[in-house]
Amino acid sequence: MEIILLVVGPTHVDYAQKGLADFSKRLSHYTKFRTESVRDRAAQQAFLKPGDLLILLDERGKHLKSIEFAAQLQKWMNSGPKRLVFAVGDAFGFDSDFRSMAHYELALSMMTFPHDLVRLLFAEQLYRAFAILRNEPYHHEG
Repeated sequence: MEIILLVVGPTHVDYAQKGLADFSKRLSHYTKFRTESVRDRAAQQAFLKPGDLLILLDERGKHLKSIEFAAQLQKWMNSGPKRLVFAVGDAFGFDSDFRSMAHYELALSMMTFPHDLVRLLFAEQLYRAFAILRNEPYHHEG
């Protein structure tokens, strides 16, 4: 199984590029992970394949604590998709057709963030989720 962060447009900010590269390397110890950048909404929809499980990263989505996200990630992986696709919308979010294809909507925060930062935040939370699932010391509750 592969996990893909599907985004519209390139990552522009240097710290986000470096952070994504760092977490992509860390995630390679757990799973196949990559960020896929497409040019627009139409290309984002065209990217999907049968057997994908689509999760929208959207401020209107469900709010989960890191441990809850890890548990949900395990459920998604156990459900047998070929690819888990986490999508970040463009400046206007997602159109209704793409939204209707989603299996789940996940919020990273109630706040709004720049798209480059969302990419980095998600990659860190994905890494944290795998560390939680493996009972590794990266995540600390308190």
